[in-house]
Amino acid sequence: MVRSSLRALVSGPLAPQLRRFVAVGIVAATVQMLLLWLFVDVATLNYLLGALVAIEVTIVLSYVLNNAWTFRCAQKTGVGEYLYGLLKTNVVRGSAIPIQLALLYGLVEWSALTHLPANAVAILVSGVYRYVLDARWTWRGA
Repeated sequence: MVRSSLRALVSGPLAPQLRRFVAVGIVAATVQMLLLWLFVDVATLNYLLGALVAIEVTIVLSYVLNNAWTFRCAQKTGVGEYLYGLLKTNVVRGSAIPIQLALLYGLVEWSALTHLPANAVAILVSGVYRYVLDARWTWRGA
């Protein structure tokens, strides 16, 4: 599945959508990394708490961008529909939070990585999971 998704990034009917999803993911990951740095290194929060707050902020940002651009063919436009889509993406991405936080914790505690590079790895790993569920459930196979 991962190999076919990577191949679809280059060619195939889902290639433009997958590239847009990756672009939105890069923006969201950059914001998340900046927020994590601010929360942990500037505000001195625990790295797991800082990551949790940063993740939730970027969940909302990702939904707004993905709804407007990545999945525009299935775009949620009405207020109720938009909020329901936001709820669905929170379920999808919220279910990825334990994956991302567990990876972050494991990499920080049991390897030589600090919280920022460890979080980058955790974002990449959980990104595949989020794409599959968002594409198939939040925007229903869009």
